[in-house]
Amino acid sequence: MDDRPGAARELWTLLEPVHAVVYFSPEPLEALREAGCRGFWMGYFANRAAPLGPAGAELVHALFYNFSHDRVARALPSAWELTSPQAALAAREHGSVAALRRHLGTAADGPEVERAGALASRAAAAAPLEGRALYAANRRLPEPDEPVARLWHAATLLREHRGEGHIAALMAAGIGGRESHVFHALATGSPREVYTVARDFGDEEWGGHIAALRDRGLALDGGLTDAGRALKAEVERRTDALAAPAYAVLSDAELAELTHLLRPIARAVVQAGDLPLDSPMGLDLRTLIA
Repeated sequence: MDDRPGAARELWTLLEPVHAVVYFSPEPLEALREAGCRGFWMGYFANRAAPLGPAGAELVHALFYNFSHDRVARALPSAWELTSPQAALAAREHGSVAALRRHLGTAADGPEVERAGALASRAAAAAPLEGRALYAANRRLPEPDEPVARLWHAATLLREHRGEGHIAALMAAGIGGRESHVFHALATGSPREVYTVARDFGDEEWGGHIAALRDRGLALDGGLTDAGRALKAEVERRTDALAAPAYAVLSDAELAELTHLLRPIARAVVQAGDLPLDSPMGLDLRTLIA
């Protein structure tokens, strides 16, 4: 396939919803609560950071890139006094599989899910490790045998691999972690309120980042300049290019097959209604249910 980066981007739009049930569906949220996590954010940071071991706020803040340090520090390392990385890992997988099974119904036990998991797992295992600490931590975990769990695990690996490439592209462009939210919102017209709630933005911080982007000639009050749009496009291009090597192990026919198999799976997940249509994920889920 000549356009592996384009394929990587399309597959991201289909794999991200499969992974994201861990953050929004009631089953994993309840499983994490039963494992000892107190509140949504402790569960979020504990489950996503668990592959790293009992990591503290500094490491997680650095790797996750776009959260405020205060937000991370309210959850870590105190989460490890209430649960363990092993318990968080078990809870997130168990809960995510339960959510996906509810979303997919009888299709969860069909050959399409099993085949999609097999193809995605091959790509997930073949992605380059260099510079991808969170992906590498997830990749050392045992691959599940159960088909739905295997698909969720592969989606998680490919998601974190792509995400770390995206961080590298942002850093190369001189866009900081918190600033990246403002940059994306101006590029896409995403509601400011999404970031107020999900990423703890106050007016002063938000306005400060807009001012900094304006000073660089990248932003106007209501959007990006031509230079800003060009930089945003370059960040996305680099992100796709850095994600593409994971899919080199699949033939053109297998890539097309994986895309075909994932589309109804992702659509069913979005139609279930657990995932918010507006979120900092950077993905327009409405395209999957249009």
